Amino acid sequence: MSKQSFNLVIDPWIKVIEKDTNQEKLVSLTEFFQEAQNYRQLAGEMRSQDLAILRFLLAILTTVYSRFDANDEPYEWLDVDKEALQVSQSVDDDEYDQSDLQETWHQLFQAGHFSEIVIRYLNQHQKQFDLFGSQPFYQVTADQYDLLVPTKKKVASGSGTVSIKQMNRLISESNNTPSLFTPKSEDEKNKIALDELTRWLITYQNFTGVTDKTKIETDEKFSTPAGWLYKLNPVAAKGQSVFETLMLNLILFNQDTKDHYIQQKPVWEYDNINDYVTERKKMILPDDVSSLYTAWARLLHIEWDENEQPTIFSAGLPMYSSENAFKVEPMSTWKHDAQGGADDLKPAVKSTRSLGIAMWRNFGQYINVEKTDGNVTGVEPGLVTWLHALKNKGLIEKNRHLNLISAVLVSDGNATSQAPVVEVTDDLTIRADVLFDTEGTQRWPIRIENMIDTTQQIGKDFWQFAATIGQIRNLDARSFASQQSATFYEQLNTPFKLWLASLSNDDDRDAKELAWKHDLRQIVLDSAEAFMQTSTSRDITGIIVTTKEKSREINIFTANNYLRHNVQKHLEG
Repeated sequence: MSKQSFNLVIDPWIKVIEKDTNQEKLVSLTEFFQEAQNYRQLAGEMRSQDLAILRFLLAILTTVYSRFDANDEPYEWLDVDKEALQVSQSVDDDEYDQSDLQETWHQLFQAGHFSEIVIRYLNQHQKQFDLFGSQPFYQVTADQYDLLVPTKKKVASGSGTVSIKQMNRLISESNNTPSLFTPKSEDEKNKIALDELTRWLITYQNFTGVTDKTKIETDEKFSTPAGWLYKLNPVAAKGQSVFETLMLNLILFNQDTKDHYIQQKPVWEYDNINDYVTERKKMILPDDVSSLYTAWARLLHIEWDENEQPTIFSAGLPMYSSENAFKVEPMSTWKHDAQGGADDLKPAVKSTRSLGIAMWRNFGQYINVEKTDGNVTGVEPGLVTWLHALKNKGLIEKNRHLNLISAVLVSDGNATSQAPVVEVTDDLTIRADVLFDTEGTQRWPIRIENMIDTTQQIGKDFWQFAATIGQIRNLDARSFASQQSATFYEQLNTPFKLWLASLSNDDDRDAKELAWKHDLRQIVLDSAEAFMQTSTSRDITGIIVTTKEKSREINIFTANNYLRHNVQKHLEG
């Protein structure tokens, strides 16, 4: 094959939007880190792809700046091999000083750009970032693959492959089940440029389903796992530039481990693939984010034809559990495990049943809302705790608007496939001093949560109104009400998010709550009025409903009156 190299360090493959021109551009890792402050955002094929690549980029930055300060010098308490740029011996906890990491973050953020050490690190590891290298990027060689899989699954057998159209999450088509609505024709589904392949390679390791039949050989049996990021309900912070986005998500210090240095170990720093696989067989959750951000779900090997098109061999790797991983994994919301103990937590994964539930409706999953009785609503993501620490230490302005974003690839829920069926993206914007307000019983998080509770009660009132209309029309009342309720919440999303973003600690808080209740009342009554304006003769005439106690007549007027009564009661309560 003519092509000998495609190196992520020097060859363009990351899609970005330039701030000055708003034009899309393809850049290498070197150009990306040198010019991150000049890019508005990542601009890959999907937002979930951007999230996977963001975590990959953060693994590089976390690794580098946990070893070197903003002046590109190793920390005094750390022994670093200046050639390999890796930690050469363990750190004495008595010498470790977390404030140095805080100062590094502060200096970088103030400078507005990354320092030269990132490029030096990438150049040092260039051979691990080449798609065609002796240690090919996010892959293994044919010999390594053959040593780790069963004999009948070796490369020469031609079995155990995954097609490009399955890795491409815009298609996600297996050879058995054609995808009817795809952005590519049948002839083009398995053709791909090297830059796009690189983006999907990173994405696939994060968002793999469980259809693969090939697994590496282990002493103990294991189930083919889904990708690590696929098992989360992700949350990230978005800045006004790619540099800001990376910095807001770059967790260099942690209150839980402030007296203990965490050594970062991204996948490319393993001396050989056998060491990495041996570690993965233990299924022990790592204590560093770089390991999580670069965790492989599959052992992949690529064979190339003369036209530089790939045949990709794939074998499942054992994966650690995401349960109770909240102290290590910062980019997820969490919920209590109903099947576990009182302290057991698992990611609050979005399913096909919760597609229409916006981020603001789960506000308590994103921030610890401490009630007046001292109870806390849940466990906030580590990322939010990190942003809180930045605000408390004065590293970001207290009146800065924080933009929390989510990009979720939702599976079909089928235990034997977990194929992606839809991507859900969302965001909420709120000022830092509002999100982390501590003003006693008046604090904003409590009030916001109360407003959400009130809003969802009005949502229930509207659902009941719609169910009654469905009953009058002799429809499936629950199904009809659910459809109308989804439309109602879609109407609420934008105004509530604007209200949330408008809050400040200088507000008259009672007045702001009344303003939202006024808007909410108007939206729900307008939604009901739309039914009134399009009512049918059956709606007006109504039906007789008989229960054990009595018979009563219901029609669109009685339903509307009952809705108005409930809205008044719940907004005044």
